[in-house]
Order: sequence, then structure tokens, then C-alpha cells
Amino acid sequence: MTDLIEQIARARGIADEYVAADGNKKVISRESKIECLRALGYDVDDEASLQKQFNSQEDELFDRGVEPVIVAFENEGLSFVIRLTDDEARDPLTFEITKEDGTKCQGPVLTNLSEKGESRTMHGSKYTAYDAKVPIDLPFGYHEITFKTRKRTISGVRLIVCPKSCYKPQKIQEGTKVWGPSVQLYALRSSRNWGIGDFSDLSELIRYLADSGAGFVGINPIHAAYPSNPESASPYSPSSRRWLNVIYISVEDTQEYSENEEVRRKVCSIDFQKKLNQLRSSEYVDYAGVMKLKLEVLRELFNSSTIADGRSRRGKAFTKFCNDGGISLYQMATYDALQEYLYNQGKQAWGWPVWPAIYQKYTNASVKNWQEKHEADIRFYMFLQFVADEQLEKANNVAKERGMAVGIYRDLAVGVSNGSEEIWANGNIYCTKASVGAPPDPLGPLGQNWGLPPMDPQKLLDEKYQPMIDLFRANMRHCGSLRIDHAMSLYRLWWVPPAAPASNGVYVYYRVKDLVGILALESHRNKCLIIGEDLGTVPDEMRTILKEAGIHSYRIFFWEKAADGGYLAPRDYPEQAMSALSTHDMPTIVGWWNHEDLKLGLELGLYNEKQAHDIGEGRYYDQQRILDSLHGLGSVPDSVSRDGRNCPMTPELLKGLQIHMCRGSCALFSTQIEDWIRMEKPVNVPGTSSEYPNWRRKITKNLDEIFSDPDVAKLLQDMTEARNSVSGH
Repeated sequence: MTDLIEQIARARGIADEYVAADGNKKVISRESKIECLRALGYDVDDEASLQKQFNSQEDELFDRGVEPVIVAFENEGLSFVIRLTDDEARDPLTFEITKEDGTKCQGPVLTNLSEKGESRTMHGSKYTAYDAKVPIDLPFGYHEITFKTRKRTISGVRLIVCPKSCYKPQKIQEGTKVWGPSVQLYALRSSRNWGIGDFSDLSELIRYLADSGAGFVGINPIHAAYPSNPESASPYSPSSRRWLNVIYISVEDTQEYSENEEVRRKVCSIDFQKKLNQLRSSEYVDYAGVMKLKLEVLRELFNSSTIADGRSRRGKAFTKFCNDGGISLYQMATYDALQEYLYNQGKQAWGWPVWPAIYQKYTNASVKNWQEKHEADIRFYMFLQFVADEQLEKANNVAKERGMAVGIYRDLAVGVSNGSEEIWANGNIYCTKASVGAPPDPLGPLGQNWGLPPMDPQKLLDEKYQPMIDLFRANMRHCGSLRIDHAMSLYRLWWVPPAAPASNGVYVYYRVKDLVGILALESHRNKCLIIGEDLGTVPDEMRTILKEAGIHSYRIFFWEKAADGGYLAPRDYPEQAMSALSTHDMPTIVGWWNHEDLKLGLELGLYNEKQAHDIGEGRYYDQQRILDSLHGLGSVPDSVSRDGRNCPMTPELLKGLQIHMCRGSCALFSTQIEDWIRMEKPVNVPGTSSEYPNWRRKITKNLDEIFSDPDVAKLLQDMTEARNSVSGH
């Protein structure tokens, strides 16, 4: 049984060991491997049953002959493994490729018969694995390849030909150094929004930024959430990563609103405006309040519109959007409409696991029956996706028109929540009995469990990578760059079995070269620069893969230290990277420097007095080394104290830190609006849920107030000049 467990674990990409954050090698226990295999559906408690499962899977692989998908790269020809009987190996072996454009080509397959791989006897014949090649150059894209011997045809194999590196905009290729803010879209304030930042605010922000010299604006994941359960607000635990969060719709910026006088009168009424003012003035986003008003008005607009008329220009656009969205859009809209229906019936409905059993899978007959009776409700949620997509496109067009070097960069979350639409409709590719997380490290000594079911690597292969293609393509829509959160997910993921502590997880490997190749292909097709969030425990080989693939690394100033404890000069950072002073998971600069995060941690029970004191002492040391670096490189004036323990956070120091980073070598520098206006409260406190209002804290000023502030204007001007001073042209 032990050997069988190890054999299957290796076949399924489960690691034997890994190098932890402290540099020490950690061995993954047999118990953890068993629990991971159990989560993958193996009957680990019955050796005979387990052997039968494994034999069946191996038989299927050899019977198939070639894996469902082959990923190849430019100028390398096609290399793959083919499994043939002894008779077939002696036969001529040919291929026929149907290219993406429909044209065909054919020829011989070169097989090295002298070097045999694994063998297996089935159906009375012995099958052997051979390395095979097709020395042909093909255009990038998604093709189909068929293999033929005298007696057998192996068909239905997808062939994906990829570039070796990702797309980079012309200005970045020329050496232009750019800056831009990374913002939480929901946190933006304006005098016109409905209590949450929206796509119209994004357009307005882009206008201000482009005029100030910025080259991009990064936004939090805007994946579809739960319109009927809006307080489930984390952008990193979405319902679907292919569709948009409709709470970001600017109601008054829709064509339907401009054409509906009755609704406009309602919105302009004293009572309605009073509700909007309350939502706008609150310190934190009231997701439930905002969503209630938006859905109420948007439904009135939809019900009274003529968008269903396929003869009108608007109707034609909506019909095309629905047709292009296909079954995925219909599934998303069905989920949202059905969840609303169940809540209205007084049922617990936060996600499909608590729905009535007849509705717990999209493929259930009861769901189809429900769809037939509620087509108008489903169309309404399709309409919301149509409007959201339209407004995001409009914001992206503003960035293009204003000549931004990169434009909007979107953020792709590492997974979806367990109760999500993605799992409800496409659960076959997810392993719902495990959760993604991270092994123990200094930021999480006990490990982390994020509550996000991982995709099964074998199921992705069986699906010919279509789920990943769709995912990349959807998230490169209407933007100039895509940030891959936890880019390690392309290489390996830390799987935590149910009820197990996060420290007892295992690393499960994915076919990283295949996934990075597809990412590169889609980045070129969508003209999208790629940023990989490669923080935490990252093996050297993964850093090499990202670098060779033209994926920009992520460098956080406070973590970039030399061996002696000093801080690396930003000019020594890699060019192919985005640098930043802080992120959404860190304190603001003011909060960090003033140790406000430690005070907050004490209040929230994250630290005891001794822990907070020890961290604070270590931070004073860091602050001293930071000041040494800033003064040594002339990034701050002499008026800024040189004493790390007795140096207040002044406007000069705050500005100096940002100019210091702008003079660095990274292609991109990401700043935060919170740091322009000296905010202290963080947007998110890792390790908390209900203890702190994560993903709700707003920026303290309206956009027009921020950009009319002469101090902010001078900061942005100086950042632009600093970036230009180190640009390559």
C-alpha cells in the first residue's frame, strides 16, 4: 500500500518535499499525501479498489495514445509522447494538422524506436511509450492534430502553439519607466457615485492620471460576486472569475437611464437623494445598501427598455454580447437569478451548498425547469453583465485615447469561493474537498487556508486547457495589463485537505510551461502586459520561468533587503518588474511607519504585548536602515531626521520614499492614493474576517478634491519627472 500511495502521488504531481521560506527542506508526510489523494477521489482505505482506480487511469492513458493536448513553442517543432503497440511502432506513422484558419498540412511523424519508455499490456497487446517529433513550424494559435497508423486513428488532440514570451507594449519595450496607482475601485469617492467607486469613477480617475503623467492604473479583482449576497465582499473570493461584479455599474451612465424620464425623476427625488448621500458619506462601503438601490433602479430600467428588440442598434449589441458569452454567461445569470429567487423564498442561499438539493448542480433537471419559468429574470442578469462590460470598455478607451503607456491593469484572483457559480456550473474541474493556501512562513507561522478549492491538474488536461484559456481571455478584456495574483499557482499550489491545519498541506504541481505558454499566447492576442505576483515561497526555477516568459516580477520595497539587513537601492531591482512600497495586504506607509498596524493588531488580538513590542523593535531597526538608504542616495532633504527611532512621518519623508522608488530600474512603479493623502487605516488585515471591516474602507477624499490638492499635484509631477529621468529614451 505504501508503494502504491507513493506511486499514485508522484503520478498526480504531489511533491515529496519543498524548500520552506526559512531555506530549510521540509518533507511532506505520507499522511498528508493520503489525505490529498482522498480529496482527489481515490479510495485510499481499500488497496484493491485503489489499485483498480489507478490501473483504470493508466489504461485510459495508453489506450488514448496521445494526451488530449500538446503545447508547443515557436521555432521548436512539436515534441510529445505517443503510446503504440509493437505492430503500430513498425507501421508508418503520419500526422494531419487542421490549423486554426481551417487549412491543413500533413506529413510523417519521427519516432525514436530505440528508446522505449513505460510499457503496459492491454487488450492482449503490449503498448510502449515513445518520444516523437513533428519538425514543422506553425503559426501561433489553437489547432487540431490527428495521427494515423495502418490500423488506428488518434484524433481529437488539440495542438497549441505559443510564443516564448508575453506581450510588452511598445513604450515599455523602448525602456520607458512608468508609474501608476493601484486602487481598490470600491474605495473611490466622488460626488456622483452611489456610495461605492464605479466604472464611471474609473474613467474619471484615468483622465486625472493621464493628465498627471501616469502610465497605468491598477484595480482590484472585479470578478463577479453575489448580487443577492453583497456583504460577501472580498474581491479575492469571487463567484466567477470570467464575469464582472455588477455593483461597479454606474447606473446614471447607462443608455437606458438617459432614455427613461420616469426613473430619472425617481433618482432625483428628495428621498432617493437622501439615501444616496447617506451611502456616499459613510466611512465604509455599505454593500447591501448600494446593491439594493442599484438593483432596484436597474431592474426598472431593464423592464421598461426595448433592449430585447433585436432590430434596434442597442438590441443587436445586447444579442451579440449574449451570443458571444454563450453557455458561460447563461450559467452566471442563472446562478444570480436563482440565488435571488431562493432568498426571496426565505431560504438560506449564500451559496449552492445550502440550496435545496434539486438546485445544487447546474445540470440538474430542476434547474432547467426553473430556467424555463424565469427566463426574464435570467435575461436581467445577462443585461447587467452587458452594461458592466460596456462601461469597463469605455474606461479602457479613455486610457487609450489619453495615450497611457499601459492603461488599466486588472487583477486575476487565485480562485473562487466554495459556494461560487464557477463550481456550481463547472465543478468537475475543481477539487472541492481541498482548499488552496500557503505553508508556514514568517507572515503566517501556522500556514494559511484561503478557502478556495483548487483546479484538478488532470481535469485541466482532459479539458484541453479550455478553462484556463477562457479565464485568461476573459481577464485580458478591456485592459492593457493583467496581474496574476499568487503567480505560483501556475507552477504549484499548496492544497490543504478538509479539517486539516494549513501546515499539513501538500504541494501539487501543474504543467507550468503549458500554462505560461497559453498565458503568453493570450497576452499577445489581447495586447496585454503580464505581471506575476511572486511573493512568498518561490523556487528559483519559477523565477527563471517567469523571467524567460517576459512576465514582470513584483518587488515590495520593505522586503527587498541585502544580506547585511540594509535595503536594496531601487536602481538595483530588475527591469522586468513592478515595484511598490506597499500592497492591499499591508499597512499604508504612514500606518507602517507610525506602527499603527501594531496597535491595530493588539486591538484585534493578532498580537500580544510582547509580540507587538518585539515586532516594533525590529521595525525601528528597519526604519534606521531605510533612512540610511534614503539619505545616502539623496532621496530626502536634510530636514528629514536620520534617527530611525525618532523620525516622524513628515510630508518630506513620505514624498521622498515615493521619489526614491520612481528613480529605480523597474519598468513599473505602483503607488497608492492612500499614501498621497496620508491615510493610516489599511484596506485589509490578513488573518481577520469579522474582526476588521476588510474590503470596505473608503478613501477619505473625493477624486476631484485629491487632484485639485496642490501638494498631490506636485507629488505626481515630481514622480513623472523622476520616472522620465531613468527612462531609456
